[in-house]
Order: sequence, then C-alpha cells, then structure tokens
Amino acid sequence: MAITASMVKELREMTGAGMMDCKKALTATEGDMDKAVDFLREKGLAGAQKKAGRIAAEGIVATCISEDEKHAVVVEVNAETDFVAKNEKFQTYVAEVAAQAVNTQAEDIEGFMAEKWALDPSMTVKEKLSSMISIIGENMNIRRFAKVSEENGIVVSYIHAGGKIGVLVDVETDVVNDAIKEMAKNVAMQAAALKPLYTNDSEVDADYIAKEKEILTVAAKNEKPDANDKIISGMVMGRIKKELKEICLLDQVYVKAEDGKQSVAQYVAQVAKENGAKITVKKFVRFETGEGIEKKEENFAEEVAKQMAQ
Repeated sequence: MAITASMVKELREMTGAGMMDCKKALTATEGDMDKAVDFLREKGLAGAQKKAGRIAAEGIVATCISEDEKHAVVVEVNAETDFVAKNEKFQTYVAEVAAQAVNTQAEDIEGFMAEKWALDPSMTVKEKLSSMISIIGENMNIRRFAKVSEENGIVVSYIHAGGKIGVLVDVETDVVNDAIKEMAKNVAMQAAALKPLYTNDSEVDADYIAKEKEILTVAAKNEKPDANDKIISGMVMGRIKKELKEICLLDQVYVKAEDGKQSVAQYVAQVAKENGAKITVKKFVRFETGEGIEKKEENFAEEVAKQMAQ
C-alpha cells in the first residue's frame, strides 16, 4: 500500500523516531502502524511507546460522587467542536448525565440510553440527548461511563484541564479523614498526569509481558550481537522492570516526592502510618476526552472553496 505523509507524521509522533526511519518502518510493515512501532523498537529507533489512542474528539469528562463518597461515576460526552465543549449549557447537561449515571443500574451505554431521564421521566436518556442536539445545534454523543464503589473506604475524583481528563480512585481504608482524602486526591492527580495503564504489576496481562519480552529480546540482540543468552535475558528483564515502574500507578515515582525517589506505594504507606490506618489503593479509572477516536481533519480553505462553488 502507498505510505502517505500523514502516516509517517503519525508514526513519528507516536515513537519519536526520525522521518526516514518511520517511512522505512511503514514500508517494511505494509502500513501496519502497530507493527511499524514494533519494527522501530526492535531496531532500537524508538522508546517503549504506549499504544495510546489518538486524542481528537471534542467534549468533556465529568465525575459525580455520592454524598457518602462510596459511589462514583466518570462519564465522557462528546461534541463536534471545542467551542461547544466550553458552552455553559453543554457543561450543565454533562453534569446532569453524570448525576444520572451515578445512580444507574445499566451495565452498558445501550442500557443507560434506554432508561428514563431522571429530570424528566417523560423521555429516555437517548431522547434527552436528541433534544440537546437540537438545542445546541451540534452532534453530540454520550460515549461511555464507568462506576466505582467502595463500601470499606472512599472513592475520590479529580478533573484536569476543565474536563479533558477525569480520574476516579478506589481507596479501601479503615480511617477516613482530611489527610487520607488529600492523599487519595494526590494519587488521582498522579494518574491524570502520568497516564498509568495498571494499578499494580499484578494486573499486567501475561500476553503483554510476553510481547514485550519478544520485542526487547530482538532489540537487545541487535545492540549486543555477541552477548550470550544470560546477558540478553538480564538486559530484557531489567528493561521490563523499568517499564513496569512507568505503567503501574503504585510503582511510579510519586510526582510530589521531595527526594524524587519515593514511589506512589511508599507515599500511600507513609500516610497510612501517620494516620494509624490500613490503606489499599484498589483501582483507578482514567478517562481522557476523545482517546481512541480519530477525528477527521478538515481543510478550512478547501471547505470554503467547495461551498462557494456550490
């Protein structure tokens, strides 16, 4: 297949590799973006890039927490433009969607859309969305929601950049006070900023580790073709260990650590000790607006020219 400039640009942004290397990788893999990333990594031309979705769609992420702080939801509602996302009417509507979702019994978006709209039971959630589309004059979508409950502790939330990122953190604790709530908020901010994929290394999928070993082994052999298997194995395991510290929330270096070495897990343990509490950060949910959605790129000048021609 033909390798386009936009494909090269995308791969370059994903990996940090040079333009010609990206073109060569795409050519060798017949345009397969994931395989091209692996190709570059095997050649030592790219870092351990996370396969994050491309952030493109507009809209906002919102959270809602029950009064007892034991139940929470995070929702993403999309719109076509950033202008609408900043509109007060749109933001109020998203807050209403979150308030509905925190109490929903639905297991998925289809079930959620079919239930009665709490603020006006004469219509469904889907019908209310259609009504808002007519009022605002732009296509909108309730894309997803995730609920978190913790009967033996609290759930905290953090919203970053006016709704670009939303995080929920599930904290099991036998003591709930301001210090522990602050700790939980800091952990949520950490998740927002450093984009971990897992809470701890026990969650990491075995297939993921196997794939990483495969890629890193090829890369290590390319670096040290004369090294024996023991040395290669040591290099690979060291790199995997380092990578896990980057992608697992509790293993990451805590961003506010004064010594620049304290991990998030060590920070949580410190707060637990200071407050005589037993604390476990059980899970987190992180939504980023538009992740995984590819937005159509429009050429404004061409669009105007087309309309004038019509």
